[in-house]
Amino acid sequence: MNSICVFCGSRPGTDPAYEVAARCLGQALAQANITLVYGGGNVGLMGVVADAALEAGGEVVGVIPEALMRREIGHPGLTKLHVVASMHERKAKMAELSDGFVALPGGTGTLEEFFEVLTWAQLGEHEKPCGLLDIAGYYGPLLAVFDHMVEKGFLKDHHREMLLLERDPTTLLERFARYEPPRVAKWIDESET
Repeated sequence: MNSICVFCGSRPGTDPAYEVAARCLGQALAQANITLVYGGGNVGLMGVVADAALEAGGEVVGVIPEALMRREIGHPGLTKLHVVASMHERKAKMAELSDGFVALPGGTGTLEEFFEVLTWAQLGEHEKPCGLLDIAGYYGPLLAVFDHMVEKGFLKDHHREMLLLERDPTTLLERFARYEPPRVAKWIDESET
């Protein structure tokens, strides 16, 4: 695995554990010689994870739309910063550059970006691992929603299992290295229609 995309908040959040985890993830990526790909900002958890990777000697590639250069304050010290025209281009470029996807705590933008790549995996458009770092129980309510989807017949068990979850960055990276995507022959069985 050469590069991992990290989606996370442009704010630090209310729990100091979020910043600690972002720092640990950035350091773990650098120590494993894995390039960090992220949204290119210099604020919130985005800035923390990027700074930690850079300080640990890692490579960091940012992708930021022109419109967010001022709002998210593009990080000036990255290995490479791609400035793109739109959010759509940002997500496509980050996906193209990455061998896996991690979501740290964040808001609707973090979830939207993560759900898109998770949906692509579910549809078989890529076979890259997708994982959540569940810091201080942040993603507990979301996981309950996923389990509810399975229970109500809108999400298959093998698709639910594609969502990797860990509380420790190093453990999540180890699971990424061993990840085998499920082999699903059909999206919808004829008996379900």
